[in-house]
Amino acid sequence: MAVLDSKGRLFGKVNLLDAGAVLIMLLVVGGIFLFPGPSGTLANSDANVEVDLLVLGLKTRNPKTLIKEGEKASFKIRNQPIGEVKIKKVEFMPRTTLAPQSDGSVKAVADPREEEKFSVNMIITLEGKGQMTGNGPVFGGTLIKVGLPVELDGGLYNFKPSVIDIRVPEG
Repeated sequence: MAVLDSKGRLFGKVNLLDAGAVLIMLLVVGGIFLFPGPSGTLANSDANVEVDLLVLGLKTRNPKTLIKEGEKASFKIRNQPIGEVKIKKVEFMPRTTLAPQSDGSVKAVADPREEEKFSVNMIITLEGKGQMTGNGPVFGGTLIKVGLPVELDGGLYNFKPSVIDIRVPEG
């Protein structure tokens, strides 16, 4: 009796291709259980994360009635909806322009241009739940970093400020 017959069976009973496929499946399943990799979630725990956004030159007639502290707004990072965040603080910055002085120095003064009276600069502090990973804070599965342009969407507004600061309380 031959070791392999004309149909590729070992001793006429076991097909070598089928035996090889079964062996590969057993190795894969064994590898999953013997070397499972990291378990659990990628992040430590939920934390309140504060994000400061810089808004420059937003054109609006009534900025103080448009964006209010304590309200909720939709937040997007890299065009991915993250969910709602709380507007913790809104800090309006004065509009200034540089004015040369007679002694050759330059001084920042209130911007007198009529067309700039509807242009607003502000820093908005957002608060939301995030997770701290080895690479930094994560909102809704998306890593957030300083310099990242994001989108803030409320009842009467939608604009794209930049992240200028991120704070995660220790503890």
